[in-house]
Amino acid sequence: MSKFESRNLLKVFKKETEYALRGMVYIQMQNLKERRPGVAEVAQEIEAPYFFTAKILQRLVKQGFVKSVKGKGGGFFLDQEKRDLPMKEIIIAIEGEELFVGCGFGLKNCDENNPCPLHHQYGVIRDQINQLVTNSTIQSLAKDSLTNTFSLGFLRENKDSKTLKNSGL
Repeated sequence: MSKFESRNLLKVFKKETEYALRGMVYIQMQNLKERRPGVAEVAQEIEAPYFFTAKILQRLVKQGFVKSVKGKGGGFFLDQEKRDLPMKEIIIAIEGEELFVGCGFGLKNCDENNPCPLHHQYGVIRDQINQLVTNSTIQSLAKDSLTNTFSLGFLRENKDSKTLKNSGL
């Protein structure tokens, strides 16, 4: 089992969202080290397919979450002049707001007057997830990872990353 394979029974985010969040945190971690990683490095470090990672990062660039520079010394970076970026903004950009307002069973007509069997219990979980992703920022996660407050699993310095850095990818 890879270090990122889910051990949870309930998956909260789509794969695209997981890769986007992990990619953004990795990019910020490298930016804090005054580095701009390329697509190949990001994909390798977050254990995501190269072309899928490229598509996700391109989308995040178009949406203004991350910037990129081509050529020697290029790569991806977060604008340090901007405010901290809550995880929730990236989640909504990719998945929409359904996670934060929808039914746990996925029913269209579920509400206080017509609750599904999970309505009240799921509401508590949904509110906790909302609070977590609103208060957690890409910057704080990257900083905490670098200071070993917790590990995202891609903190290792390895030969492959250095090779990629030197190759300009």
